Amino acid sequence: MRLFVVLIAVLCLNSCQTKKEVAIKWKEAVASHFDATLKPFYHGVASGDPLPDRVIIWTRVTPEDSVESINVKWEVAEDDSFSSIYKSDSVSATPTRDYTVKIDVDGLKPGQVYFYRFMALGSTSIVGRTKTTPINAMDSLKFAVVSCANWEWGFFNPYDKIADRPVLDAVLHLGDYIYEYGKGRYGDTTIGRINIPPHEIVSLKDYRTRYSLYRLDKGLRRIHQQHPFISIWDDHEVANNSTVTGAQNHQPEEGDYQARKAAARQSYYEWMPIRESKELYRSFSFGPLADVIMLDERLAGRDPEITDINNPDLKKEERTMLGATQLAWFENQLKSSKAMWKLIGNQVIFSDVYLQAVYPKMPRNLDSWDGFPVEKKKIIDFIAQNKVQDIIITSGDTHASWAIEAAVDVKKSYKPFAVEFGTTSVSSANGDERKNADTVKMAEQALMKQNPHVKYLNDRDHGYLLLTLYATKTKAEWYFVESLRTPETKEYLAKKYEVKKGTARLK
Repeated sequence: MRLFVVLIAVLCLNSCQTKKEVAIKWKEAVASHFDATLKPFYHGVASGDPLPDRVIIWTRVTPEDSVESINVKWEVAEDDSFSSIYKSDSVSATPTRDYTVKIDVDGLKPGQVYFYRFMALGSTSIVGRTKTTPINAMDSLKFAVVSCANWEWGFFNPYDKIADRPVLDAVLHLGDYIYEYGKGRYGDTTIGRINIPPHEIVSLKDYRTRYSLYRLDKGLRRIHQQHPFISIWDDHEVANNSTVTGAQNHQPEEGDYQARKAAARQSYYEWMPIRESKELYRSFSFGPLADVIMLDERLAGRDPEITDINNPDLKKEERTMLGATQLAWFENQLKSSKAMWKLIGNQVIFSDVYLQAVYPKMPRNLDSWDGFPVEKKKIIDFIAQNKVQDIIITSGDTHASWAIEAAVDVKKSYKPFAVEFGTTSVSSANGDERKNADTVKMAEQALMKQNPHVKYLNDRDHGYLLLTLYATKTKAEWYFVESLRTPETKEYLAKKYEVKKGTARLK
């Protein structure tokens, strides 16, 4: 009997030890989209927030088992064969950050192309390419400008085409990197790209899963691999029309908005190659040729949206999109900049745009800067009073391409103070997803007739904006793709405008 009891005790002890040693098998919701050849770096690599001496590099390691920590080695070299390792070290990937890792690699040379890779679980990642910012005068700078990519509306082919280009100084992502909606709520499910999770994302787990899904798109994986990103969020990284205190697409039954916003913010910082700080607005110097100023027009200080143009609160002095702290910072950035060009990363259209000819019941887009007229006037007055010139505003959000001479009192005295270039959506629906192309063209023409400062408008095509900055001019080129329904397509140059230094006129 005693021997039997001892035997049972030994078996129980062994069983308990075995359970401690064996990790729990798990399967990610997006696993059906994994490319097995990339294991365990299914999401590729990424870089961002370049400075003259440093850049963020990123990857995500996906283990087969749920483990407490994974050792990840990283290497940076000046050639893609890694014949001479420039810098190297190790870091841990843990479930507390969804197994993502970021390294702020310092000690780099300005204006230099670098290559990087990661090693973990016996495998090596694909090789990433990045670039630090220059400190000396350059002949030119080149930026791709993108926004608004929606999984269910189609493949992210514009990203794929940008990835094919020689290394850019940066990709400026102006927001709506992901969308929060559930299956079929906003998209074309006939393409076969179904949102995961299938419900609207609210929790930290939900947001992490949605980022994981998006980063498995071939085009998005490749663009991150080939170019450094400078990113800002818009509203759909949280919920439609998000502000500091709420969102149009957040309902009481979905829980506390602040908790949802915190989860969205955490997952954004985990999955994006970005430096983490209390505020997301920030600036980058690209030497004497350009300063890049990225604004946060959603979560830093934005007041709730007003939907009625006749609401007297619309013109209150204290009404703000940026918040007092960010506004003061922005004005200081403009005033103190010594760069030839001031390139502003702006989520929503800044210029006055009159919509009555197309939308009689919505004469202005109050989700844009037209919904914050007093603060907009403060900025315009500041630019005039301080004689700030050569401002290029880049904008996303509208899913349309724009070339605008940002003018004051368009119908009275035509005095452009800047130019504004709007980038179309990567895949999110624009006009001809719901109406035929001829109807959309007629609406474009009517809107341009009502707005003589709008020199170009395309609300039909998907793609990206390519900006090339020179000492004497800036060139804007809109490239569109032929299709989003398959992962392979062609691109074409649709339109080109230039603005000369010292003017705010488009040619």
